[in-house]
Amino acid sequence: MKAFVKALVAATLIAISAWAMAAEGPGSRSKKESVNLSTADFALDHYVAVTTKGESAGVEQLFAGDFSQKIQASSVLTYGRNAVIRSLKNQNGEILNCKVNIKIVEKSADYMIAKITLKFEHFSMTDLATFAYENDSWKVFKSIHSYK
Repeated sequence: MKAFVKALVAATLIAISAWAMAAEGPGSRSKKESVNLSTADFALDHYVAVTTKGESAGVEQLFAGDFSQKIQASSVLTYGRNAVIRSLKNQNGEILNCKVNIKIVEKSADYMIAKITLKFEHFSMTDLATFAYENDSWKVFKSIHSYK
């Protein structure tokens, strides 16, 4: 089972790396759509839609300029804002076959940490996402993924 999970994580990381390095295709520079990120709940809902339901509208405005994502597997990989956005845009319309469980770990007037667990058939992924209110909008500042 551990070997299967390691192989699955490795395949996922390779796919993310390939998407991050791929050049944007023709037509990908279409008009940017704006989404309502005026509350922490709207931002969290949109983040989950972007990461699990293939939503790509407003993906640029969702992530802070200094956003970073860490993926903790057999080694720790770190991705910046542009790489993650390119990867998510390449997944446009792809819906993950998983159950989503969201728990708010901490929340204040301008800060929130959410624990988002994606349960797949043979493994689960936990995403600790940090949101903050900046320039009249909620944004994701950090994401840490771990696998079981």
